[in-house]
Amino acid sequence: MTDYVQVITTTEKREDAERIARTLVEARLAACVQVLGPIRSTYRWKGAIETAEEWQCVAKSRADLFDRIDEAVRAVHPYDVPEILAVPIAAGSRAYLEWLDGEVEGAAPS
Repeated sequence: MTDYVQVITTTEKREDAERIARTLVEARLAACVQVLGPIRSTYRWKGAIETAEEWQCVAKSRADLFDRIDEAVRAVHPYDVPEILAVPIAAGSRAYLEWLDGEVEGAAPS
């Protein structure tokens, strides 16, 4: 069932996360995007350890759409190097995955 993925990204501002969510759903690249936060992230950036408050987007989609999702997120994301990770969905309810298929690209998986 690896035809489906959750694509994760984080942003500094809630407004940016909501813009990413709306962009992906309007373009039919994701059936649903949950915006979670605020969360705390600790990471290394340009040689220093940083801690920041961020907002996380979790987009439900199909694996075959990942490249287009990546492109769409980069187009509206304010970070120089945004986190854009696809996590395969190992299993899901048939009804939910059928709904997801109907909401992304309006077609069955390729």
